[in-house]
Amino acid sequence: MSTTEATLALAVFLASAVEMVEALTIVLATGATRGWRSAIEGSAAGVGLLAVLVAAVGVPLVRYVPIATLRVVIGALLLVLGLSWLRQAILRASGHRAPHDEDRVYSDTVARLRDQSGQASPMNGRRDALGFVVSFKAVLLEGMEVVLIVLSLGASAHRLGLAAVSAAAAVIVVGFVGVLVARQLSAIPENILKMAVGIMLTSFGVFWVTEGMGLHWPGSDLAVLGLIAGFVGVSGFAVAWMRTFRAAPGQVAAVLAEPRGVGR
Repeated sequence: MSTTEATLALAVFLASAVEMVEALTIVLATGATRGWRSAIEGSAAGVGLLAVLVAAVGVPLVRYVPIATLRVVIGALLLVLGLSWLRQAILRASGHRAPHDEDRVYSDTVARLRDQSGQASPMNGRRDALGFVVSFKAVLLEGMEVVLIVLSLGASAHRLGLAAVSAAAAVIVVGFVGVLVARQLSAIPENILKMAVGIMLTSFGVFWVTEGMGLHWPGSDLAVLGLIAGFVGVSGFAVAWMRTFRAAPGQVAAVLAEPRGVGR
């Protein structure tokens, strides 16, 4: 396995793990309140649909789109995703935004799904439409970003199979850890992972855009490691610099308001 392939596999694995942690938090809360059968079935349906999307979109991309065009377009998409993730990670690491708290997400989800009597309703062995829909939606929405990353990195490097396997491995690992630690998902350093993923996606984005435009990096694939090191340095400097000042509460709300969508 080349350096680029190893880095690609790691980037897909980490990005998929982050998204699946967020989805698993909601699935666990749904299972505890609405029943495990519906939560598991909804999750499985979401994963199945995501797999179909990867196969239906990814294979034609790899086979029929010219590699130079593919790398420019996908590199630009990776830059958008990567810089969005990186921005949020820098804001959180510098203290300008609260870290993502999976325990709070779990508690909020449980509260919303409790029945009118205020008690949890596990409904063991019975299907529950709400439980199925909530789990399906959580896996599908969080997984869509995984699909974008798998298609982007896998298609641009013509390693769609490797990217898909890395994403599947992340789903399995996160699911296994979730079973072991139950709701204590805050033990997973999600915010650190988001910083790493943002750096990797941004580095690949710069690499593929320039390669697709006909420019060649010194050291070929090894240049990806240099780009990663460079963005690590820039991100570290940005975090240190932003820690030296604090904006007024009104300015933080206006200037640093977190957008909905990718890079949460």
